[in-house]
Amino acid sequence: MKTAIIIGSGFGALSLGIRLQADNWNVKIFEKNQAPGGHAQQFKKNGYTFDMGPSLITAPDILKSIFIKAGKDLNDYVSLVPLDPFYRVYFHDKSFIDYTGDSQRMINQMKNFNPQDADNYNKFIDKSKEIYKAVIEDGLGSTAFNNLGIMLKFIPRATKLNALLPAYSVASKYFEDFRHRFMFSFHPLFIGGNPFKVPSVYLMISYLEKAGGVWYTIGGMYSLVQAFVSVFKELGGELYTNSEVNEIPVKDGKAIGIISNDKFYEADIVISNADVTRTYSILKSKDESYRNGNVSGKYSMSAFLMFLGVKKKYPELLHHTIILSHRYKELVTDIFDRHILPDDFSMYVHVPSKTDPSMAPEGCDSIYILVPVTNLQAGVDWDKEKTTYGDKIINFLENNFGLEDFKNNIDFIDYFTPKDFLLQRNSAFGTPWGLEPVLTQTAYFRQHNQSKKIKNLFFVGAGTHPGAGLPGVMLSAEATEKLIKKYH
Repeated sequence: MKTAIIIGSGFGALSLGIRLQADNWNVKIFEKNQAPGGHAQQFKKNGYTFDMGPSLITAPDILKSIFIKAGKDLNDYVSLVPLDPFYRVYFHDKSFIDYTGDSQRMINQMKNFNPQDADNYNKFIDKSKEIYKAVIEDGLGSTAFNNLGIMLKFIPRATKLNALLPAYSVASKYFEDFRHRFMFSFHPLFIGGNPFKVPSVYLMISYLEKAGGVWYTIGGMYSLVQAFVSVFKELGGELYTNSEVNEIPVKDGKAIGIISNDKFYEADIVISNADVTRTYSILKSKDESYRNGNVSGKYSMSAFLMFLGVKKKYPELLHHTIILSHRYKELVTDIFDRHILPDDFSMYVHVPSKTDPSMAPEGCDSIYILVPVTNLQAGVDWDKEKTTYGDKIINFLENNFGLEDFKNNIDFIDYFTPKDFLLQRNSAFGTPWGLEPVLTQTAYFRQHNQSKKIKNLFFVGAGTHPGAGLPGVMLSAEATEKLIKKYH
């Protein structure tokens, strides 16, 4: 058996680890932190449980395919619960839309704001379905764009689908009301993309959610991490925690293994699920050009996370709730381009205890708040800023949004800032999404799934093709597996 070493233990690493073990490789996964999961760590305190990263499951068929590859049944490991609506989206004027996969319910809600927009709903979904078919059904998402020829073959089809135009621009062709334009263009933010710049290929998420649903797994997303780890180990895989990889020795143009905790581990191939910039920085070779890599470019936003144990239940908050500022494009520009911390903000609120009472003490809720913020290139001192910024968010939720006596019902609060992404997750500039997925940093122009110079060094996860998000990193595992098979 040949040995593969994977650096990091996020969903991309675990997906590929399972695939390679099933392909009769001897796979060793090395994780810096005490527990596996990468960005999908879990946080517990005072009877409250929080997911620290991904909080929802889409494209369950992609997920199931990994377990099928291992000869397993996903349902033997996790209990999936469908969510309806997928999200409640509150706008600055206190109007809201319950975003769902039910076409008629969506149309009925949209008619209240713009009847013509409602008439265009099915046309937009049809467009989203065409892009979905190219990416998912026809396998472009799971095909590595390691040579320009593959990209050139895709461009005519993408052009015909308008998939290379900015996402917001395409959504605006179908909808006039600001609510609808947001609702059908915001999904790129889930993968670290600016909706006004990223290609509209990401609009396929609208159909992906409609076709496959949005799901929650009992016990939170970390139960899915535990399921992946169980399957990986059942297949014979080895997992090392508290084992940061500090060096990838390169000899005669090949990665010969890794060094962790001052010990050398030999490997036939090395795969990085770690931040791409970090990966290139730990390559050790007499040829310094190996260390440069292809990591220059525009980095994505970061996130300010709050974990709140709350002693009161608020019916205004659903399992997934999005609360928006009065600004959309201007706020996104502040975050991505101006690199400033503005006075207003939009937020995503996750309250898993609405569906799963085990996530909080009886009568209480565990609330996870994610606020998109600029990355560390802004120079914000988060050690000083986090409490003030957190208080601003709490005051907004109580005094502007209307959560009665919210502050007094907070049992405890904790934070995770862009600086924590840098220190705890080795994320360059504190962004968990890596390079922003604009057109010039997508597909062939993103970090390739296989190194150009070191042919036995591979990449998996958000930093490589097809990009971030749970479906994206699982597809990246399939794409990288194909390259590894071809390499051998």
